[in-house]
Amino acid sequence: MTATSTATDRLIMTEQVCKSFPLPEGKGEFTVLQDINLSVKSGEVLALLGRSGSGKSTLLRIMAGLIPPSKGQVVSNGKRLNGSNKDVSMVFQSFALLPWLTVQENVEVGLEAQGVERKERRQRALKAIDLVGLDGFESAYPKELSGGMRQRVGFARAFVMEPKVLFMDEPFSALDVLTSENLRGEIDDLWNAGTFPSRSIVIVTHNIEEAVFLADRVIILGANPGRIRGELMIDLPRSHDRNSDRFKTLVDYIYTVMTNPDVEVTSGAVASPKVAPSVPRSPYAQVLPHARSGGISGLLELIVDQPEGTDDIPRLAERLQLEVDDLLPILDAAVMLGFAEVFQGDVHLTEIGRDFATTTILRSKDLFRQQVLEHVPMIVSMVKTLQEKQDGSMREDFFLDLLDEHFPREVAVRQFATAVDWGRYAELFEFDASEDRLYLPEPVAAGE
Repeated sequence: MTATSTATDRLIMTEQVCKSFPLPEGKGEFTVLQDINLSVKSGEVLALLGRSGSGKSTLLRIMAGLIPPSKGQVVSNGKRLNGSNKDVSMVFQSFALLPWLTVQENVEVGLEAQGVERKERRQRALKAIDLVGLDGFESAYPKELSGGMRQRVGFARAFVMEPKVLFMDEPFSALDVLTSENLRGEIDDLWNAGTFPSRSIVIVTHNIEEAVFLADRVIILGANPGRIRGELMIDLPRSHDRNSDRFKTLVDYIYTVMTNPDVEVTSGAVASPKVAPSVPRSPYAQVLPHARSGGISGLLELIVDQPEGTDDIPRLAERLQLEVDDLLPILDAAVMLGFAEVFQGDVHLTEIGRDFATTTILRSKDLFRQQVLEHVPMIVSMVKTLQEKQDGSMREDFFLDLLDEHFPREVAVRQFATAVDWGRYAELFEFDASEDRLYLPEPVAAGE
């Protein structure tokens, strides 16, 4: 392929795209995306896969022209993007249908806004409705439809615009398991049959199996800030067979790299050695996985019952019916606290993790406290602050202010809530929600 044809095949490109949002009270900026360079090629399904905080939905909206980048540029159809991207249509997680319009009227909305005359609007809408299997429901209103049928209307509304690229932002996550599986399969069938009404698809997802099933290429994003860690070619014949060994290898590999944020992503799907994570300069810049102590304990108890205290992460996620954004923070917390290790898609309990999962409640709290003090500098700093106060207490706002230096307010509040949960379970401090204050625990008198 020549350089010219390669450039022609790149429908959308991002060049050094960054996105930042201001922190509260003028305390600087929080960087959501950093130096994003990627291209969307003609004839491919591209998946953007990342955990919560990786900025994948923000990146999709920047490429759609819904929000501008702070730095860098987006090139679409060979031209720098200014404003909304007319080469794309988007299917959102929420159905976003107008309840007072029928199915056909909802599908025609975009065409009407473009000034397409009524007869052509009707023909194109009916064709799109038929394509998603909703013929017969043209005159129905959204309230008459199931969730899956409403999302089909969302697809038809995007299809009718005949975009060069279809953007899908977690389009199946609001649906039940069976409905999402059915709709996912139908979209894949349309693409494989060559009847899909766009030249490329970009899907944002946090579902690893979904990415491997639908995509030809997966871009894995890191978080805090969002950045491209690497890409993976899905070297499987279409349609992708979930039962093939290669499919399972790819899923296991992606689980491995997503649970080890410091390893290099390699195109051959071979896990690199673990790299020691860098330690932030401020203890309050440390990112705590948003997982409660009870969830960590419960997960370890499930794993310890498996042979040799080892479990396959994809199988564990399927057994628990948990999405990546729900399971991985609990795994991250177990790894951070030294209770577990992750490698090649498996989670393995350490010796102290086995002890924690099988001992008495009192000893488990002692072990939790020991691991928190060893591995979580933020909680260590919070305890030292309380110890330096004569009354052994400090208002919540003090710690939130320190966290605000590094995170948006919503994230700072979540970080504080996690630290409080871990610190209380470890009996390092107490929290009075009515006063919004942390306290050192009262010493237990002898004989009590």
